[in-house]
Amino acid sequence: MSETAATRSGFDIRMQRQIVVALVRYGMFIALAIWLVAMSVASEYFLTTTNLLNVLRQAAPLIIIGVGMTFVMATAGIDLSVGSIVALISVLAGSWLALGVPPLLVIPLLIVVGGLLGAFNGWVVTLGVPAFVVTLAGLTSYRGLAFVYSDGYATPIRDPVFAWIGRGDLFGINAPFLIAVVVAVLGWFLLNRTRFGLHALATGGREEAARVMGLAINRIKIMVYALTGALAALGGVVISARLSNGSPNAGVMLELEVIAATVLGGTSLFGGRATIAGTVAGALLINFVRNGLNLLGVNPYWVQVVTGIILVVAVLMNTVLNRKVESWARASTEEERT
Repeated sequence: MSETAATRSGFDIRMQRQIVVALVRYGMFIALAIWLVAMSVASEYFLTTTNLLNVLRQAAPLIIIGVGMTFVMATAGIDLSVGSIVALISVLAGSWLALGVPPLLVIPLLIVVGGLLGAFNGWVVTLGVPAFVVTLAGLTSYRGLAFVYSDGYATPIRDPVFAWIGRGDLFGINAPFLIAVVVAVLGWFLLNRTRFGLHALATGGREEAARVMGLAINRIKIMVYALTGALAALGGVVISARLSNGSPNAGVMLELEVIAATVLGGTSLFGGRATIAGTVAGALLINFVRNGLNLLGVNPYWVQVVTGIILVVAVLMNTVLNRKVESWARASTEEERT
């Protein structure tokens, strides 16, 4: 083989490797684009302004809480309690507003409550208890507190200022999605442009090495769980405002959707790799899939089945497929060098 042919062959192999890696790395965005195109052809109602704004409104809480979950997973943790925090925040919002507390005071107080619950989760995790166990306990106990506090009843929310958060709009774009965009942008900046984000990724990548480097591992973990709890509270505020009631049943199974969106977006279950943009895309895909199936008249119960399948596929791509492709890419590079 001539030198020119060998060079061309090596270039083709590198191009193929880069394409395969890119397909796996950005598969979430490609899947979202394909689904949008397919549904725009399948249903005349899919690309209408009303439908798109409705999907964005429904996706907003998932994006908001998903940003927090991205930070937790960056440290190789997980938080199963976010749905129950949403429920507790929802009943507190309904109760406090019914007592006449101003909404501009209620909202920050609720976020503080969520942050404290998350910080408590993180503190217990630093004691050596697995995050799965800690937050699983939170999943049951926080919702239990919501039922105890509300006696199992939902409280109507009629305050117009509070309701605007879930039903209002600004410049034609609904308020929940605007809030989600702000949270996502701030989350991206915090993860990629600050020491806190880099230290969180380092903690999840190799915790012992991060500890040797002098990073305050326990403080980082408490902070990421506190952040997730605060964002879960904000998501609970948005959900309660949209539904106009404070219910202990709010956020049921929400934690699974948040985890699915985060993993589907490319954040590693084992820590060290996280992406806010991917989490946003994952949340949008889940909601657009649900919306598209509803427009096609698919049985709502099957929509739940599809959501579960999406979670399994996300984990499969995030762990097995992604790891094999990266190993193959590294092996091919080493062969070229030798």
